[in-house]
Amino acid sequence: MPTESPSNPAVLITGSSTGIGAACALELDRLGWRVFAGVQAEADGRRLAENASARLMPVRIDVTDEASIAEAAGIIRDAVGEKGLGGLVNNAGIGVPGPLEVVPMAMVRRQFDVNVIGPIAVTQAMLPLVRAARGRIVNIGSVSGRIAAPYLGLYAGSKFALEALTDSLRVEVRRWGISVSIVEPGSVATPIWEKSRAAADAMAEEAPPEALELYAADIARFREVTGKAGEAAMPVEKVVRVVVHALTARRPRTRYPVAADTRMAIAVFRFLPDRVRDWLIRRQFGLS
Repeated sequence: MPTESPSNPAVLITGSSTGIGAACALELDRLGWRVFAGVQAEADGRRLAENASARLMPVRIDVTDEASIAEAAGIIRDAVGEKGLGGLVNNAGIGVPGPLEVVPMAMVRRQFDVNVIGPIAVTQAMLPLVRAARGRIVNIGSVSGRIAAPYLGLYAGSKFALEALTDSLRVEVRRWGISVSIVEPGSVATPIWEKSRAAADAMAEEAPPEALELYAADIARFREVTGKAGEAAMPVEKVVRVVVHALTARRPRTRYPVAADTRMAIAVFRFLPDRVRDWLIRRQFGLS
Protein backbone atom coordinates (compact mmCIF):
# COMPACT_ATOMS: atom_id res chain seq x y z
CA MET A 1 0.00 0.00 0.00
CA PRO A 2 1.93 3.11 -1.16
CA THR A 3 1.46 6.03 1.19
CA GLU A 4 2.62 9.61 1.48
CA SER A 5 3.07 11.90 4.46
CA PRO A 6 -0.12 13.87 5.07
CA SER A 7 0.13 17.59 4.28
CA ASN A 8 -1.60 18.36 7.56
CA PRO A 9 -1.27 15.58 10.15
CA ALA A 10 -4.28 16.39 12.31
CA VAL A 11 -7.19 13.99 12.70
CA LEU A 12 -10.34 13.61 14.78
CA ILE A 13 -11.40 10.06 15.60
CA THR A 14 -14.78 9.60 17.28
CA GLY A 15 -15.38 6.64 19.57
CA SER A 16 -11.74 6.46 20.67
CA SER A 17 -12.37 5.10 24.16
CA THR A 18 -11.87 1.47 23.11
CA GLY A 19 -11.67 -0.86 20.13
CA ILE A 20 -11.06 0.37 16.61
CA GLY A 21 -11.07 4.04 17.59
CA ALA A 22 -8.48 3.65 20.34
CA ALA A 23 -6.25 1.48 18.16
CA CYS A 24 -6.42 3.99 15.28
CA ALA A 25 -5.68 6.89 17.63
CA LEU A 26 -2.57 5.23 19.03
CA GLU A 27 -1.26 4.14 15.62
CA LEU A 28 -1.78 7.53 13.99
CA ASP A 29 -0.12 9.17 16.99
CA ARG A 30 2.82 6.80 16.50
CA LEU A 31 3.00 7.84 12.83
CA GLY A 32 3.27 11.50 13.76
CA TRP A 33 -0.31 12.70 13.38
CA ARG A 34 -1.80 15.19 15.80
CA VAL A 35 -4.68 13.09 17.09
CA PHE A 36 -7.86 14.48 18.61
CA ALA A 37 -9.31 11.39 20.27
CA GLY A 38 -13.05 11.67 20.76
CA VAL A 39 -14.15 10.12 24.06
CA GLN A 40 -17.20 10.44 26.30
CA ALA A 41 -15.52 9.94 29.69
CA GLU A 42 -12.49 11.79 31.03
CA ALA A 43 -11.12 8.55 32.44
CA ASP A 44 -11.06 7.03 28.95
CA GLY A 45 -9.17 10.03 27.65
CA ARG A 46 -6.59 9.85 30.43
CA ARG A 47 -6.04 6.14 29.84
CA LEU A 48 -5.51 6.70 26.14
CA ALA A 49 -3.16 9.65 26.68
CA GLU A 50 -1.00 7.60 29.04
CA ASN A 51 -0.12 5.32 26.13
CA ALA A 52 0.49 8.06 23.56
CA SER A 53 2.73 11.03 22.89
CA ALA A 54 1.99 14.58 23.97
CA ARG A 55 0.50 15.18 20.49
CA LEU A 56 -2.61 13.12 21.31
CA MET A 57 -5.38 15.23 22.80
CA PRO A 58 -8.53 13.60 24.23
CA VAL A 59 -11.67 15.58 23.37
CA ARG A 60 -15.00 15.01 25.06
CA ILE A 61 -17.64 14.41 22.38
CA ASP A 62 -21.04 12.75 22.40
CA VAL A 63 -22.07 12.22 18.78
CA THR A 64 -25.77 12.34 19.75
CA ASP A 65 -25.45 15.76 21.42
CA GLU A 66 -25.18 18.80 19.14
CA ALA A 67 -23.87 21.02 21.93
CA SER A 68 -21.11 18.51 22.69
CA ILE A 69 -20.16 18.32 19.01
CA ALA A 70 -20.09 22.11 18.68
CA GLU A 71 -17.88 22.43 21.76
CA ALA A 72 -15.47 19.81 20.39
CA ALA A 73 -15.37 21.59 17.03
CA GLY A 74 -14.47 24.83 18.77
CA ILE A 75 -11.66 23.19 20.73
CA ILE A 76 -10.21 21.62 17.59
CA ARG A 77 -10.62 24.83 15.56
CA ASP A 78 -8.68 26.78 18.17
CA ALA A 79 -5.95 24.13 18.19
CA VAL A 80 -5.41 23.71 14.43
CA GLY A 81 -6.20 27.22 13.22
CA GLU A 82 -6.18 27.82 9.47
CA LYS A 83 -4.44 24.51 8.80
CA GLY A 84 -7.64 22.60 9.46
CA LEU A 85 -8.11 18.86 9.83
CA GLY A 86 -6.28 16.42 7.60
CA GLY A 87 -8.65 13.65 8.59
CA LEU A 88 -12.00 12.83 10.18
CA VAL A 89 -12.69 9.23 11.18
CA ASN A 90 -16.34 8.63 12.03
CA ASN A 91 -15.91 5.54 14.17
CA ALA A 92 -18.33 5.89 17.10
CA GLY A 93 -21.01 3.23 16.88
CA ILE A 94 -23.15 0.73 18.77
CA GLY A 95 -24.94 -2.51 17.93
CA VAL A 96 -28.52 -3.21 19.03
CA PRO A 97 -29.43 -6.84 18.28
CA GLY A 98 -32.83 -8.48 18.48
CA PRO A 99 -35.98 -9.33 16.52
CA LEU A 100 -37.35 -6.26 14.77
CA GLU A 101 -40.81 -7.08 16.15
CA VAL A 102 -39.80 -6.71 19.78
CA VAL A 103 -36.89 -4.24 20.07
CA PRO A 104 -38.16 -1.26 22.12
CA MET A 105 -38.46 1.89 20.04
CA ALA A 106 -36.16 3.82 22.35
CA MET A 107 -33.38 1.36 21.46
CA VAL A 108 -34.28 1.59 17.75
CA ARG A 109 -33.86 5.36 17.88
CA ARG A 110 -30.64 5.06 19.86
CA GLN A 111 -29.17 2.75 17.19
CA PHE A 112 -29.75 5.26 14.43
CA ASP A 113 -28.92 8.31 16.55
CA VAL A 114 -25.41 6.98 17.20
CA ASN A 115 -24.63 5.20 13.93
CA VAL A 116 -26.34 7.45 11.36
CA ILE A 117 -27.32 10.84 12.77
CA GLY A 118 -24.08 11.02 14.74
CA PRO A 119 -21.73 10.80 11.74
CA ILE A 120 -23.84 13.34 9.87
CA ALA A 121 -23.74 15.80 12.77
CA VAL A 122 -20.00 15.38 13.32
CA THR A 123 -19.26 15.69 9.60
CA GLN A 124 -21.33 18.86 9.32
CA ALA A 125 -19.46 20.41 12.25
CA MET A 126 -15.98 19.36 11.10
CA LEU A 127 -16.28 19.73 7.32
CA PRO A 128 -15.09 23.37 7.22
CA LEU A 129 -11.90 22.27 8.99
CA VAL A 130 -11.48 19.29 6.65
CA ARG A 131 -12.05 21.55 3.65
CA ALA A 132 -9.38 23.96 4.86
CA ALA A 133 -6.82 21.15 4.82
CA ARG A 134 -8.18 19.37 1.71
CA GLY A 135 -8.38 16.47 4.11
CA ARG A 136 -10.09 13.11 4.11
CA ILE A 137 -13.14 11.53 5.71
CA VAL A 138 -13.19 7.87 6.68
CA ASN A 139 -16.42 6.25 7.85
CA ILE A 140 -16.22 2.98 9.76
CA GLY A 141 -18.90 0.77 8.30
CA SER A 142 -19.26 -3.00 8.39
CA VAL A 143 -19.85 -6.04 6.25
CA SER A 144 -23.35 -5.66 7.75
CA GLY A 145 -23.68 -2.61 5.55
CA ARG A 146 -23.57 -4.93 2.54
CA ILE A 147 -25.17 -8.11 3.94
CA ALA A 148 -28.02 -7.91 6.47
CA ALA A 149 -28.25 -10.81 8.90
CA PRO A 150 -31.37 -11.73 10.90
CA TYR A 151 -31.54 -10.27 14.41
CA LEU A 152 -29.01 -7.65 13.34
CA GLY A 153 -31.47 -5.72 11.20
CA LEU A 154 -31.15 -2.45 13.12
CA TYR A 155 -27.36 -2.51 13.11
CA ALA A 156 -27.30 -3.52 9.44
CA GLY A 157 -29.84 -0.83 8.60
CA SER A 158 -27.63 1.81 10.20
CA LYS A 159 -24.57 0.57 8.30
CA PHE A 160 -26.48 0.36 5.00
CA ALA A 161 -27.45 3.99 5.61
CA LEU A 162 -23.81 4.89 6.24
CA GLU A 163 -22.88 3.33 2.89
CA ALA A 164 -25.41 5.59 1.14
CA LEU A 165 -24.28 8.67 3.05
CA THR A 166 -20.67 7.93 2.13
CA ASP A 167 -21.53 7.60 -1.57
CA SER A 168 -23.44 10.89 -1.61
CA LEU A 169 -20.87 12.81 0.40
CA ARG A 170 -17.99 11.54 -1.73
CA VAL A 171 -19.45 13.20 -4.82
CA GLU A 172 -20.60 16.35 -3.03
CA VAL A 173 -17.17 17.25 -1.61
CA ARG A 174 -14.98 16.09 -4.50
CA ARG A 175 -14.69 19.67 -5.85
CA TRP A 176 -12.60 20.59 -2.78
CA GLY A 177 -10.22 17.68 -3.14
CA ILE A 178 -11.72 15.83 -0.16
CA SER A 179 -11.76 12.06 -0.44
CA VAL A 180 -14.40 10.01 1.39
CA SER A 181 -13.93 6.30 2.10
CA ILE A 182 -15.80 3.64 4.03
CA VAL A 183 -14.15 0.74 5.83
CA GLU A 184 -16.11 -2.53 5.89
CA PRO A 185 -14.72 -5.02 8.41
CA GLY A 186 -16.30 -8.31 9.38
CA SER A 187 -16.06 -9.51 12.97
CA VAL A 188 -13.34 -7.60 14.84
CA ALA A 189 -11.91 -8.49 18.24
CA THR A 190 -13.09 -5.43 20.18
CA PRO A 191 -15.32 -4.77 23.23
CA ILE A 192 -18.32 -4.31 20.89
CA TRP A 193 -19.14 -7.99 21.42
CA GLU A 194 -19.58 -7.53 25.17
CA LYS A 195 -21.49 -4.30 24.58
CA SER A 196 -23.81 -6.01 22.09
CA ARG A 197 -24.51 -8.85 24.51
CA ALA A 198 -25.34 -6.28 27.17
CA ALA A 199 -27.65 -4.53 24.70
CA ALA A 200 -29.35 -7.86 23.93
CA ASP A 201 -29.89 -8.47 27.63
CA ALA A 202 -31.34 -4.97 28.06
CA MET A 203 -33.63 -5.52 25.08
CA ALA A 204 -34.84 -8.84 26.54
CA GLU A 205 -35.68 -7.16 29.83
CA GLU A 206 -37.78 -4.47 28.16
CA ALA A 207 -39.48 -6.49 25.42
CA PRO A 208 -42.85 -8.18 26.07
CA PRO A 209 -42.06 -11.73 27.29
CA GLU A 210 -44.83 -13.29 25.20
CA ALA A 211 -43.43 -11.73 22.01
CA LEU A 212 -39.85 -12.62 22.89
CA GLU A 213 -40.86 -16.24 23.48
CA LEU A 214 -41.83 -16.55 19.81
CA TYR A 215 -38.16 -16.10 18.89
CA ALA A 216 -36.60 -17.95 21.83
CA ALA A 217 -35.12 -20.84 19.84
CA ASP A 218 -33.67 -18.60 17.14
CA ILE A 219 -32.24 -16.17 19.68
CA ALA A 220 -30.50 -18.98 21.56
CA ARG A 221 -28.97 -20.26 18.34
CA PHE A 222 -28.02 -16.74 17.25
CA ARG A 223 -26.19 -16.14 20.54
CA GLU A 224 -24.27 -19.37 20.06
CA VAL A 225 -23.21 -18.58 16.51
CA THR A 226 -22.24 -14.97 17.23
CA GLY A 227 -20.34 -16.07 20.31
CA LYS A 228 -18.17 -18.30 18.12
CA ALA A 229 -17.77 -15.48 15.60
CA GLY A 230 -16.51 -13.24 18.37
CA GLU A 231 -13.92 -15.81 19.37
CA ALA A 232 -12.69 -16.04 15.77
CA ALA A 233 -12.79 -12.29 15.12
CA MET A 234 -9.98 -10.61 13.21
CA PRO A 235 -7.42 -8.56 15.14
CA VAL A 236 -8.15 -4.85 15.26
CA GLU A 237 -4.77 -4.14 13.63
CA LYS A 238 -6.19 -5.24 10.26
CA VAL A 239 -8.76 -2.46 10.42
CA VAL A 240 -6.18 0.07 11.59
CA ARG A 241 -4.01 -0.63 8.54
CA VAL A 242 -6.78 0.19 6.08
CA VAL A 243 -7.80 3.32 7.98
CA VAL A 244 -4.20 4.54 7.74
CA HIS A 245 -4.21 3.76 4.02
CA ALA A 246 -7.46 5.68 3.50
CA LEU A 247 -5.93 8.70 5.25
CA THR A 248 -2.51 8.65 3.61
CA ALA A 249 -2.51 6.82 0.26
CA ARG A 250 -2.03 8.81 -2.93
CA ARG A 251 -5.16 7.20 -4.33
CA PRO A 252 -7.37 6.09 -1.43
CA ARG A 253 -10.05 3.55 -2.22
CA THR A 254 -13.72 4.39 -1.90
CA ARG A 255 -14.45 1.11 -0.09
CA TYR A 256 -12.26 -1.10 2.05
CA PRO A 257 -13.69 -4.58 2.73
CA VAL A 258 -11.34 -5.91 5.42
CA ALA A 259 -10.04 -9.51 5.18
CA ALA A 260 -10.41 -12.11 2.45
CA ASP A 261 -13.53 -13.77 3.90
CA THR A 262 -15.31 -10.40 4.04
CA ARG A 263 -14.46 -9.65 0.41
CA MET A 264 -15.59 -13.10 -0.67
CA ALA A 265 -18.90 -12.89 1.21
CA ILE A 266 -19.69 -9.50 -0.32
CA ALA A 267 -18.80 -10.73 -3.81
CA VAL A 268 -20.86 -13.92 -3.53
CA PHE A 269 -23.95 -12.40 -1.94
CA ARG A 270 -24.01 -9.59 -4.51
CA PHE A 271 -25.13 -11.99 -7.25
CA LEU A 272 -27.28 -14.47 -5.34
CA PRO A 273 -31.07 -14.51 -5.78
CA ASP A 274 -32.77 -13.37 -2.58
CA ARG A 275 -34.29 -16.78 -1.80
CA VAL A 276 -30.92 -18.50 -2.12
CA ARG A 277 -29.34 -15.78 0.02
CA ASP A 278 -32.01 -16.26 2.70
CA TRP A 279 -31.50 -20.03 2.68
CA LEU A 280 -27.75 -19.69 3.09
CA ILE A 281 -28.13 -17.26 5.98
CA ARG A 282 -30.69 -19.48 7.74
CA ARG A 283 -28.32 -22.40 7.33
CA GLN A 284 -25.31 -20.41 8.56
CA PHE A 285 -27.13 -19.34 11.71
CA GLY A 286 -28.95 -22.65 12.15
CA LEU A 287 -32.33 -20.93 12.19
CA SER A 288 -35.70 -22.62 11.87
